[in-house]
Amino acid sequence: MNVASEYLQLQREDADQLVRRHAPLVRRIAYHLMGRLPPSVDVGDLVQAGMIGLLEAARNFTTDRAASFETYAGIRIRGAMLDELRRTDWTPRSVHRKVREVAEVVRQIENETGADAESAEVMKRLGISAEEYHQVLADATSARLLSLTAPDDGDGGEGSALDVVDHESLGPSDNIERDGLREALAESISMLPKREQLVMSLYYEQELNLKEIGLVLGVTESRVCQIHGQALVRLRARMGDWRDS
Repeated sequence: MNVASEYLQLQREDADQLVRRHAPLVRRIAYHLMGRLPPSVDVGDLVQAGMIGLLEAARNFTTDRAASFETYAGIRIRGAMLDELRRTDWTPRSVHRKVREVAEVVRQIENETGADAESAEVMKRLGISAEEYHQVLADATSARLLSLTAPDDGDGGEGSALDVVDHESLGPSDNIERDGLREALAESISMLPKREQLVMSLYYEQELNLKEIGLVLGVTESRVCQIHGQALVRLRARMGDWRDS
């Protein structure tokens, strides 16, 4: 065996060891995501996608990276799972359409009044009942429609503004656009009603699930779902310029 072959063999052995050692990380991330997804999502599909992400991380990792392998692999694993969720979108097109309709009415009201759109006014303009309105908010949460930059192509496929990205693959213009989006998103979140801000912070920053947030706020899980859905719809309405561009 020549020197090059020996080096490649060692690389393969190191990658295999990294995969075996960090396989539990895949299941941990998968079950963490499952706590924030509808029961229709199969955890096995997430684990399978995550293992592919782990394999890619093991092949591409180099010791000169600033992050540890576990940190680097965690990003790749979660990214692979999110890609799988987008690829096999379980959300009916009708759900995306209804959320778009509510967001557009919210946008119209807030442009006209300069104030936060109230649920009663949104329901009145749409001609729907409180039950129908709350179902749209619940669907918005379940479908993870915090995909504020995706074009409304009608096929239900949407990517998330908050998804983990491979920063090394981004060019200068991509980095500028991403940073601009994050600044605009942060500003929009800061302008949400206080309770919606708190739910967003607990859900996305503290990574609590809806039941845990309900315990913190002293309300039911379904009420948290409504508040979260309202925040997502409001953000979608306010971030419309980013989606259009």
